[in-house]
Amino acid sequence: MNRKISRLRALLWLPIALASTCVAAQTVTTAPPTGRLLASNCFQCHGLNGKSNIGFERLAGESSNEIYNELREMRTKSRPDIMDLHARGYTDAQIRLIADYLSKQR
Repeated sequence: MNRKISRLRALLWLPIALASTCVAAQTVTTAPPTGRLLASNCFQCHGLNGKSNIGFERLAGESSNEIYNELREMRTKSRPDIMDLHARGYTDAQIRLIADYLSKQR
């Protein structure tokens, strides 16, 4: 009789253990690649991950230094356009992260 009760208890706990494992597996997240969140502002015009197919410049795979230097240059224009205003919203370190992220996209 005691063995039957032990087996029954084990069978009752099994669904709870499995459910908690599933919940734990669903809550595990990984951080996005460095710079992706900052670069996501670029995706509206330049396409997801910089892969534009709607007429705007494609940024994916461009040289990191080229993207970085262009964005830094845009911040200094006396008569800014929309891109210049976007560039002014970032620090040099953030621009570097954006440039590095976009250059790694293919």
